[in-house]
Amino acid sequence: MSFYNDLKRYENCTAAVDEAGNIASYGDIENFSENVGKIVPKRSLVFLYCANKTGSVLSYISCLYNSVVALLLSDSIEESLNKELLKTYKPSYLFIPIEKKEEFKEYSAVYEEYGYCILKALEKHETILYKDLALLLTTSGSTGSPKLVKQSYENIQSNAESIARYLELDKTERPITTLPMNYTYGLSIINSHFQAGAAIYLTTKGILQKEFWDFFKKNKATSFGGVPYTYEMLKKLRFFSMDLPSLKTMTQAGGKLSSELHRQFAEYAAEKGKRFIVMYGQTEATARMSYLPYEKSLEKYGSMGIAIPGGKFELIDVNGDVIDSPDTVGELVYYGRNVTLGYAENREDLKKGDEREGKLITGDMAKMDSDGYFYIVGRKKRFLKIFGNRVNLDECERIIKKEFTNLECACGGVDDKLYIYITDDNKKESVIKFISHKTGIHPSAFSVFKIDEIPKNDSGKILYQKLPKNMGGEI
Repeated sequence: MSFYNDLKRYENCTAAVDEAGNIASYGDIENFSENVGKIVPKRSLVFLYCANKTGSVLSYISCLYNSVVALLLSDSIEESLNKELLKTYKPSYLFIPIEKKEEFKEYSAVYEEYGYCILKALEKHETILYKDLALLLTTSGSTGSPKLVKQSYENIQSNAESIARYLELDKTERPITTLPMNYTYGLSIINSHFQAGAAIYLTTKGILQKEFWDFFKKNKATSFGGVPYTYEMLKKLRFFSMDLPSLKTMTQAGGKLSSELHRQFAEYAAEKGKRFIVMYGQTEATARMSYLPYEKSLEKYGSMGIAIPGGKFELIDVNGDVIDSPDTVGELVYYGRNVTLGYAENREDLKKGDEREGKLITGDMAKMDSDGYFYIVGRKKRFLKIFGNRVNLDECERIIKKEFTNLECACGGVDDKLYIYITDDNKKESVIKFISHKTGIHPSAFSVFKIDEIPKNDSGKILYQKLPKNMGGEI
């Protein structure tokens, strides 16, 4: 049985508690799910606008429970992207915070509970869905594209089981949210802890806010997860001197943590008797593909670890041949039941079957040491991880050029810092404001440089290696 349709296992256990005081047991989730099943037909396509609140989590589980396919979106999604997604996919129902229901004039309210409202489309749209399709997620850090990742029921269940196994989770765990639930890493924390019958503590506050730590201490949270930026901020907050006796486990994913920061948190965990576990994953693999056992966190700092239970890695060279020798860089390939079905870019793609068949070519370059531990060394394609969000550099160029007519631009950078090169000095502030709004990422992640000319070859392709490095004068 799956955690989302075998809720009776933990019927009387607390499942979700949020900062507003809303509490739901696993039995409450089942009751809510049964009520939803009377309203929303099986195999309906719905949009769920997520927040770290009890009603949002219950709505998500109710969709899995009733074989309803949900696209998870932020409840503060950028307006133009939301319109594009609604136009492209035409969902039959929306699950949305009650206070936002008036924003959707083409839908009517049919059910309200736990601060969430179900809206039904006034115009009926038939959508054919592949039989195993369970869930849709945006590619993290989407810059306006309607491209979605398709997850199956087996993907979700196998990944939840695997994570619960290697983290040794049980129903005494009390994780606190630090990540959005519509982000694959944040969702995996919910899935894996529900698999174990644990209680999730839900807060919309961030680690820089006093209210977060008050909520943490009041409920004696036992764990949290974070992206590299989370740990950078924790160090600045003097986290190492905080008194957090209930904290047992810290996990990290969403981009490569610097080796130095990895070492520092591993040392802290070893000294305080806590667990620091670095992981690696992609939305295209449901969530996790690797983990570094906490016992090895200091010895192998900088490593993404080993494949999760049930998964397998290979490194391939430029000819597609498998690399067996240690410390040789190749492209990382992953095999497992959590490899997702493929992408959707329109409604027609939702009826397609499994296009990956358990194999994911990650696009990351890595090496393996003599003990079988893997290390990410770079990316094959033009993506960056910005504060845990995957950002496509080519997509950023496209939308900037679309917004600013006749503006020449090129994008580059490193993780957590995206460089934008433009040829008009007067557009610097406008570009920063636009790209920050479009991606939902803080302006500090972007630096804009004015250069006289974007370097290109004879066929007009940008020569990224000739873009100036380490320029001053950034916004």
